[in-house]
Amino acid sequence: MIKLQVIGNLGKDCLTNQVNGKNVINFSVAHTERYRDSAGVQKDKTTWVECAYWTDRTGIAPYLRKGTQVYVEGTPEIRTFTRSDGTTGSSLSLRVMSVQLLGSRTEQGADGNMGGSAAVASGGNGSYGGRPEPVGSMDLSAPDDLPF
Repeated sequence: MIKLQVIGNLGKDCLTNQVNGKNVINFSVAHTERYRDSAGVQKDKTTWVECAYWTDRTGIAPYLRKGTQVYVEGTPEIRTFTRSDGTTGSSLSLRVMSVQLLGSRTEQGADGNMGGSAAVASGGNGSYGGRPEPVGSMDLSAPDDLPF
């Protein structure tokens, strides 16, 4: 089995359809990679992945909006098609096995990190405040037994 994992932003709102009595949520995910070419010029390369999530759990559909960052994993499929000019083209699609919401662009802080609501959406409890726990009664000035 080949498994593909994608983290990216949705290009548009998802569409929920019924095909042969089964629910499918269709959406597209874009991942942009920044790199420098041989001349040192920074360039962007965007890869689009068309996703089909066959599920009875359509409750996630209202949250799959344009710009939302998601993590999806599933099995890849290459689809070939004929363009109007007669040439053959191909596209990458993903039969989704699982999807996690990572947040949206409006939830990102100035430092680019996601806010607390994104942690809740991805299954966390949102209670972590980013501060370390107090050490307690541990005496850090005592020498330890380790030989190094």
